[in-house]
Amino acid sequence: METTNENPKVLKQRHGCVTAWLILLIVANSLTAGLYLFAREIVTKNLPGDVSTPLIILLGIFGIGNIIFSVMLFQWKKLGFWGFVLTSAGTIIINISIGIGIGQSLFGLAGVAILYGILQIKQGNATAWENLE
Repeated sequence: METTNENPKVLKQRHGCVTAWLILLIVANSLTAGLYLFAREIVTKNLPGDVSTPLIILLGIFGIGNIIFSVMLFQWKKLGFWGFVLTSAGTIIINISIGIGIGQSLFGLAGVAILYGILQIKQGNATAWENLE
């Protein structure tokens, strides 16, 4: 359980599962961004057709953004969640444009749904979502 006390009248608490998920997001997005930015050849081998370098770099930037958005969620900022929604939408557009099917591309929204679900776990009297500013 992680707590913060920015406002002395309100004690915010985050369930351990929420903390673990945010740490997982930071680690996974760090690895993904690193692959996109520093091992593009490996990534492009596993994608259909030719994928331009700028698109791969953009996906790496989305990964960096997701790291920042995870940290924002640690800091109780709801904007971090909406950042995930934005990068997921951008990734869907890129995936469809490079030839990945719509169904598989939309599967990326599962990550946003899981994040939202995790933020609904209660600790004390409130969910993490309710504690976000």
